Amino acid sequence: MRDAVIVDVVRTPSGRGKPGGKLSGVHPVDLLAGVLETLVERNGIDPAQVDDVIGGCVSQIGEQSYNVVRNAVLSAGFPHSVPATTIDRQCGSSQQAAAFAAQGVLAGAYDIVIACGVESMSRVPLGSSLAGASPSGERMHERYPDGLVSQGVSAELIAAHHQLSREALDAFAAESHRRATEAEASGAFSREVIAVPGVDGLVDETVRASTTAEGLAGLTPAFRTDALAQRFPEIDWRITPGNSSPLTDGASAALIMSAARAEALGLTPRARFSSFAVTGSDPVMMLTGVVPATRRILTRAGMRMEEIDAYEVNEAFASVPLYWLAETGADPARLNPRGGAIALGHALGSSGTRLLATLVCELEDSGGRFGLQVMCEGGGMANATIIERM
Repeated sequence: MRDAVIVDVVRTPSGRGKPGGKLSGVHPVDLLAGVLETLVERNGIDPAQVDDVIGGCVSQIGEQSYNVVRNAVLSAGFPHSVPATTIDRQCGSSQQAAAFAAQGVLAGAYDIVIACGVESMSRVPLGSSLAGASPSGERMHERYPDGLVSQGVSAELIAAHHQLSREALDAFAAESHRRATEAEASGAFSREVIAVPGVDGLVDETVRASTTAEGLAGLTPAFRTDALAQRFPEIDWRITPGNSSPLTDGASAALIMSAARAEALGLTPRARFSSFAVTGSDPVMMLTGVVPATRRILTRAGMRMEEIDAYEVNEAFASVPLYWLAETGADPARLNPRGGAIALGHALGSSGTRLLATLVCELEDSGGRFGLQVMCEGGGMANATIIERM
């Protein structure tokens, strides 16, 4: 029985995904290339030994088009023999990349593989990949005659249907910034965050230490329109920029291999992959898949929630982890203990391996054994992964 292990996992600091953000001057190919180069260098790996590089990216257009991961592999100086592919499972793209990589190792198709992701939302804005066209054909319109909605509206529907107050949403968001600020001050991110050539500092630009629930209460809702208010009268519009994840630039990568190959190379694995699950869910509610994905993976692993020492549930919007907590009965203290995407940012294609980096480090520092990572995804899907610290 082969084990798929995580030897190392790293990320860039999070940059504001707008012009002028600290990473906005870096081409996304170069951003990811720097992460790949650092990953192999700090582990003493000859890149020629890498069987494949699988990476996530959501807006695959312009500077992120034409297989951005292959372009990053070449830009990192890897041999031409190292292949690469770019996948899109929306916000969970690099989490899915890690799952595909680990599953390839378990199947014997790979010995060494890198899972990664990149998104430069400052240079390739969210939605630009539509190129002015609709992604829905006639058959989609027939099935959903009223049309699908943005994730922000889905977050509003979750808040309305599950009675999550504006005060609770803002309090959760403020706590995310508090935890991230505390983790940063303690050096908790020092093993995962790496330098970006030409960019000063290793600090996440999206973390705001001064954030308070009282301050967030003054922000106005971000997604209300008159047409949407008429369509969804149950919504009282509680989702704001403050209790949502910010537009973000970033890249991340994980070095994954068989336990036998790690031993042969004299490398010490940090964690192993224990279980995987992916689910579909209602594409209008869209973000609720985190709950069935959690239930599915726990069943597959034969585990109870109480056996999980830390949970990383992506904070696309505060309503998602709050809904997840209410439905699963999980311990709030174990949820995103170092802050989540509301503070640390959500560089879409990179977020999955960013969460993995934070989860591995949290388990190491806390002495926990098992970690659960769950990501809601556009189109009504969710990805779940359980890892075990070694």
